[in-house]
Amino acid sequence: MVTDEQVNCLHKALKQEASLSVAAAKAGMDRKTARKYRRSGKLPSHLPGEHTWRTRPDAFAEVWHELQAQLERAPGLEAKTLFAELQRLYPGRFPDGQLRTLQRRVKHWRATQGPPREVFFAQLHTPGRLCASDFTHLGSLGVTIQGVPLDHLAYHFVLTYSNWESVTLCFSESFESFSEGFQNALWELGGVALEHRSDRMSLAVHQSADAELFTQRYRALLAHYGMTGQTIQARQAHENGDAEQSHHRFKRAVEQALLLRGSQDFESRPAYQRFLHQLCQQGNANRALRLAEERPCLRPLPARRLETFKRLRVKVAAGSTVRVERNTYSVPARLIGEWVEARVGSEAVEVWYAQRVVERLPRLRGRHKHRIDYRHVIDWLVRKPGAFAQYKYQADLFPTSRFRLAYDGWLAQQPERASREYLALLHLAARQGEAEVDRALAELLTGEGPVNADAVQARLGQEAPGPRVPAVQVAAVELTAYDELLEHKEVVDERSPGSEAASAGAVEGAAPADDA
Repeated sequence: MVTDEQVNCLHKALKQEASLSVAAAKAGMDRKTARKYRRSGKLPSHLPGEHTWRTRPDAFAEVWHELQAQLERAPGLEAKTLFAELQRLYPGRFPDGQLRTLQRRVKHWRATQGPPREVFFAQLHTPGRLCASDFTHLGSLGVTIQGVPLDHLAYHFVLTYSNWESVTLCFSESFESFSEGFQNALWELGGVALEHRSDRMSLAVHQSADAELFTQRYRALLAHYGMTGQTIQARQAHENGDAEQSHHRFKRAVEQALLLRGSQDFESRPAYQRFLHQLCQQGNANRALRLAEERPCLRPLPARRLETFKRLRVKVAAGSTVRVERNTYSVPARLIGEWVEARVGSEAVEVWYAQRVVERLPRLRGRHKHRIDYRHVIDWLVRKPGAFAQYKYQADLFPTSRFRLAYDGWLAQQPERASREYLALLHLAARQGEAEVDRALAELLTGEGPVNADAVQARLGQEAPGPRVPAVQVAAVELTAYDELLEHKEVVDERSPGSEAASAGAVEGAAPADDA
């Protein structure tokens, strides 16, 4: 509200300044307000007061008591929902144009008679004391790798004082992903904060009230870096507001950078990771002053990083499989009955035997899934073809869609031999290369000849047709053209001035050499 003192200041400023905008700024009011008081020449106290009467009838006067009762019972009701209910109860009485009037009425009721709203208290941040982190989904950004959609997450780490941040690309909210991202951030930062805050993710916090608050692996990770843990209350994400707000700002920055880049497609995952890292560096460059204040308060890093993978001792079952984190993986059949060590990382599972890596497998996301490599079991399936038809993991033994098409074709034409024919084909792929067999199948399936293992074997014996090279014909060069050019040059040299003198000089210069 404009006061008399402001208007008096405006009139004084108008005598000194030619611009109304400058005078209004000195008086601390809007340019339009200043123009109104300049034209009226009166102080606010001398102007007539605001009117308190209505200029039109209240369309909701008769039903407001009903609406108010509903709002008191359920304060979360929106004005649009109440308006739709009125239109249903009183057809034709409330046109759509009155929705805005009801929205203003409900807004006024909430501010004057509604329940008190939640209060958020600003916190003091001390340099080097607290860092926060969480996972955030980035699938909504529409990023693709060579045209294939990338459904991924990011582990996001932030210092609450300087807002310095670090991001690591990941694909699940596993402890291995957390450990890798957390340690990447600390070693990139070059120091350690006193405390770390997270939400109540199961990898860090026990969900049972009877157990200790933090999980054993999470406590061990914090202890290695000399940090203490904090967590928030269940379903109270705003208590980890530093991380949540950083998520919002970072995802918006990524979205804008992708629009500026003009494409959401990347040639590889490392290229996309570099893109995210560059965005973080650009943001951190603007926080350099606050980070310079915080760095002296950070504690030094330990001598080394902790392992980011989990070690499990598992036994290879009779089906040439191991169970790791409730998922099933196949391993070479020679290991059946042996105990092996599975090292579970964020994206891969390594199988170790006798201190050597014998297999490296992509880690499955989720639970109760399976990944069977036909190369591990094909030798025995060929000997036991009857087991294939009802094999529990049969779906994993079709490397490409063409293998599936071939099997379905045999199943329709000669079901009694379908398993033998397909296993012979799969055995061929294991020995001579899956890509070569797939290429041969592509040619056979589009042709008119029979499709079987013998036909594929025959195709593999043929060299693949190479690309056609266009014939290049070069006309023969007439060498007499060079003789004509040389003769023409000699004639020009003889006719040019000074040629005789040059010839004489050459003769004179040659005489001493002859005498010698």
